Amino acid sequence: MEDRNLRNIGIIAHVDAGKTTTSERILYYTGENHRLGEVHDGAATMDFDPQEQARGITINSAATTVFWHGHQINLIDTPGHIDFNIEVNRSLRVLDGAVVVFDGVAGVEPQTETNWRLADKYHVPRLAFVNKLDRIGADFPRVVESMRQRLGVTPLPLQWPIGREGEFRGLVDLVTMQALTWPAHGDPAPAEVGPVPADLADEVASARAQLVEAVVEQDDALMAAWLDGGVPDEAQLRAGIRRGTLSGRFVPVLLGSAFKNKGVEPLLDAVIAYLPSPSDVPVAGEHDIQPNPDGPLAALAFKVTHDDHGTLTFIRLYRGRLKQGDTVYNATQGKRERISRLYEMHADRKHERDAVAAGAIVAVVGLKSTVTGDTLTAPDHPLVLERIDAPEPVIDVSVQARTQGDQQQMLKALHAMVQEDPSLRLRVDAESGQTILSGMGELQLEVALENMRTRFHVEAELGRPQVSYRETITHAAETRYLHRKQTGGAGQYAEVVLRVEPLPRGAGFVFIDRNVGGAVPREFVPAVEAGVRRTAEAGVLAGFPVVDLQVTLLDGSHHEKDSSSLAFELAAAAALRQALRDAGPQLLEPVMAVEVVTPLEYVGDSIGDINRRRGLVRDQTQRANAAAIEAQVPLQNMFGYIGQLRALSSGRASFTMQFDHYAPVPAQVAAAIVH
Repeated sequence: MEDRNLRNIGIIAHVDAGKTTTSERILYYTGENHRLGEVHDGAATMDFDPQEQARGITINSAATTVFWHGHQINLIDTPGHIDFNIEVNRSLRVLDGAVVVFDGVAGVEPQTETNWRLADKYHVPRLAFVNKLDRIGADFPRVVESMRQRLGVTPLPLQWPIGREGEFRGLVDLVTMQALTWPAHGDPAPAEVGPVPADLADEVASARAQLVEAVVEQDDALMAAWLDGGVPDEAQLRAGIRRGTLSGRFVPVLLGSAFKNKGVEPLLDAVIAYLPSPSDVPVAGEHDIQPNPDGPLAALAFKVTHDDHGTLTFIRLYRGRLKQGDTVYNATQGKRERISRLYEMHADRKHERDAVAAGAIVAVVGLKSTVTGDTLTAPDHPLVLERIDAPEPVIDVSVQARTQGDQQQMLKALHAMVQEDPSLRLRVDAESGQTILSGMGELQLEVALENMRTRFHVEAELGRPQVSYRETITHAAETRYLHRKQTGGAGQYAEVVLRVEPLPRGAGFVFIDRNVGGAVPREFVPAVEAGVRRTAEAGVLAGFPVVDLQVTLLDGSHHEKDSSSLAFELAAAAALRQALRDAGPQLLEPVMAVEVVTPLEYVGDSIGDINRRRGLVRDQTQRANAAAIEAQVPLQNMFGYIGQLRALSSGRASFTMQFDHYAPVPAQVAAAIVH
């Protein structure tokens, strides 16, 4: 398969926008599946995990390969629920393009926005697919406008809908100026091609004019011809749309109803025509890697899973070739690894391959040390690619095996799950001795518990979810600390001078060495940093990690015989504790971005309930016969919210939430937590 005929794409969206249904239709129309798999029946090919089938949501990203008009499409279907956002994050890191699915009624939803920003971070060109246009309240122009307003992009419709809501039956292709209509009953029959309906002539002419204007702006010669009255032909339009898509000047917008089998084939055509091949998006950054199959190997491990046959590591090849039996170098960890098997994945089915080349996305067996984000290279050409950042967890739960005999098996299962999902964290509480699992939300932790039971055959219990607070400081402070012990033999001596300063919210932790003249010898500086980091992890108020903090080693002193790494680590730990207490320590709590969608008659009750939870309402918009309320609410007050929301709305309201930022805890609330 030539590189230019390859597409590595992801399907991303807010939960329930129809993302997995769109993926299933792609499998059907490309011939990979010979029957339609439905999410609501638990029969979706891409949702093969029993929990996904039972819950009706995507939990794990699933990869497959399909072929369309002489092109190979490596497709990854990603979760829409915020608790599993790490799957979207790591998928976008290795994909060349994406299809973002929008609900034709809801428009831009919170998780769509989050995923869109992730795609911005990784510079992934996108197509927008406005789905569910057959639903009551669907409004294509309104969704396009919400993209413009909320995402800050220039949406460029390439199609226009024929019919509204229940009367939706097809679309006008604004490039070819032909109408495509499908059977009203939704059978997967080919589209019927015809002229533009007369009643849509004015709307279509206006949309077409906007399309042509956006395209000619990409090319000076086309612009000059257009100003002289010329009209670009179909090939020029397609070339201009492709240029604008790859450069990010605009986002092509397509439409349809995946469930009713309308608009899927034109979407596939657009993926081939407008999204990039691997050679269109060389890896930029620290290393400018061209996707040359004959160059030295460069690949990124982006996902690790465990099954009955061992560990599967998903990798994206950016350069070179890989074959079974190859020895590769894990440049991140400085270890050699051997490739035992290579597989092309089709959801949960594996097709063994002897060799693959640059651009491929495959799963390999045999890697023992490689984790998410590690770079694999040729042993004689090491380099490290940009890692995948995992979000910080916001919820802690204690995990306890039901029987003492299961304790070791439980720990083994937990370590395997943390290796698979970097947004899960595992630690042992120093005071209670409890095993603490941290994650992004209650659903993610529930799924982890169920995985322990079904995959690892361990019965365990989760404690009540606890908020993962943080600590910070409010002003700078400086302290000098001398650690000295004499016990008859060799003594301990270390003196350090530390300065602590607050950093902007979200900046994390920074350590700087500014001591001069060897006051603290160079070989002891790592020990100072280790002591500082250990203390910062434990905090000084209530045992929570200290964040948004800069610690500077200014000065100190040492003893030729009695100084050691241990002495400097102990001195640094004690000095930081003292400095933090002097710097106005403050407790921070995770604040969630919450969106409540409720019938109009319950808006007042919903807002009142948000206010009682220390929430702040930021915006309110109308969606058909419902209202969407956007608010920021402390996570502490969101546990069990769904029950209360259903009670006050007769079961008709719903909500989504995702982490937004950390904010200072009010004094009266902090007092209860600290004591």
